[in-house]
Amino acid sequence: QVQLVESGGGLVQAGGSLRLSCAASGRTFSSYAMGWFRQAPGKEREFVTAISWSGSSTYYADSVKGRFTISRDNAKNTVYLQMNSLKPEDTAVYYCAAALETSMWANRYDYWGQGTQVTVSS
Repeated sequence: QVQLVESGGGLVQAGGSLRLSCAASGRTFSSYAMGWFRQAPGKEREFVTAISWSGSSTYYADSVKGRFTISRDNAKNTVYLQMNSLKPEDTAVYYCAAALETSMWANRYDYWGQGTQVTVSS
């Protein structure tokens, strides 16, 4: 069992930055690949980025490539999402999730956090 708690969301102007954190409970965090997804009002949840259990492999949606960076610290049971050059279209609730294998598909993830709101004003 893995419990995930996101933090770091908020209101930022376009062009600004935010860093999201996802703290995991349980001793098996380092065994899981981690992903970030987001859901905007009236839209389906979409893949943002994922990182392998070791941190050696990362994957990004085209819409965030070059602006967002995922990283993890297995000693701290935490995964991070550094978001730079934010745009109004990045506004969404951001969720972290854990899966046995790295994937861009939400249905492959077994555990989810409660989400944190990110709002980017123009």
